[in-house]
Amino acid sequence: MKKFLGAVAHFVKGEVVLCVAVLLAIISSCFVPPSAAYLDYIDWDTIALLFSLMAVMKGFQRAGLFSFLANKLLRHANTSKKIMAVLVFAPFFFSMAVTNDVSLITFVPFALIVLKAAGLSNLVIPTVVLQTLAANLGSMLTPIGNPQNLYLYNASGMSFGALVLTMLPYVALSGAGLLGVILCFKSTPVKMVEVPSTLGGAFSLGWPAVFFVVCLLSLFDIVSSLIIAAVVFVFLLIADRKTLLMVDYSLLLTFVALFIFIGNMGNIPAFRDFLSSIISGNELIVAVLASQVISNVPAALLLSGFSSQWNALIVGCNIGGLGTLIASMASLISYKSLAKEYPQSRGKYLLQFTVYNVAFLAVLIGLSFLLTLI
Repeated sequence: MKKFLGAVAHFVKGEVVLCVAVLLAIISSCFVPPSAAYLDYIDWDTIALLFSLMAVMKGFQRAGLFSFLANKLLRHANTSKKIMAVLVFAPFFFSMAVTNDVSLITFVPFALIVLKAAGLSNLVIPTVVLQTLAANLGSMLTPIGNPQNLYLYNASGMSFGALVLTMLPYVALSGAGLLGVILCFKSTPVKMVEVPSTLGGAFSLGWPAVFFVVCLLSLFDIVSSLIIAAVVFVFLLIADRKTLLMVDYSLLLTFVALFIFIGNMGNIPAFRDFLSSIISGNELIVAVLASQVISNVPAALLLSGFSSQWNALIVGCNIGGLGTLIASMASLISYKSLAKEYPQSRGKYLLQFTVYNVAFLAVLIGLSFLLTLI
């Protein structure tokens, strides 16, 4: 019994968002009894495409593609400032195509190894902080950059180009800001650093590439995301079960639980009227504030049920990923990686993380107000 309770506690600690989402779904079901209507709450297209993309990115990751490409970039870095730029802008640009969490899972451990080998341990904390910012900021540009964009893209019905154009000013300013911060650091010469990495063969690189293209076809409504997910699942079940097991199913279940919670709450008149009155005309600010407490993915799912001001919701939930450590759950990936290697630096990391995040968030909120005046 003690072991069982310990295992449960360990699971809850590791999957806090999932557990909270399930609890909320259960509580809401007390007000709206379970029925077949629950199935209509769930955006199955988003779930299917998210599964397919996560499987594809895990395939690329297992094939060593991202580390291989980062090593190629590092060959041109002969100063501490150049190394820092490579380590920060790699997740910034990669996150646009491979999601912010995959970028951080790949490039934060990579950065820790590179900085240690180059004798630049003093740059570990600022580099990881900036990497986290970069992944969250770069991922804002595309529908596949992060889960909330993928959901809001599907829910809104907007075009790929419209979403990109909506977020382009924020991403461009963010990129300039990251570069400006890096340029403020002292530059010292270093020897060339290369992290051991093995690039997979034709099969391990080929199947993720093919399915990635197919996933893009789904974004343009050329192929059904449900069909793609079914094909990806059957293929991996036969050809690559290890990758299939590595998919983040807890995120998928979190989405399902939140869809049920939001669907139920939308059927409670008092709650629906209250939230609608708060959010009306204040979508961006409400999205930013909600993200600080419940993170931007749940905020996107919750608020989309009470407003159709898609541009404001997309901007708010994206820049709302800055701020607190839980504003974007991807930020926890960096924190856990650094805390594992440098446990004595957790407090210093959290301080710098908060300062940088609040500063970038303030600038981007300012930009949003400026753009409304144009």
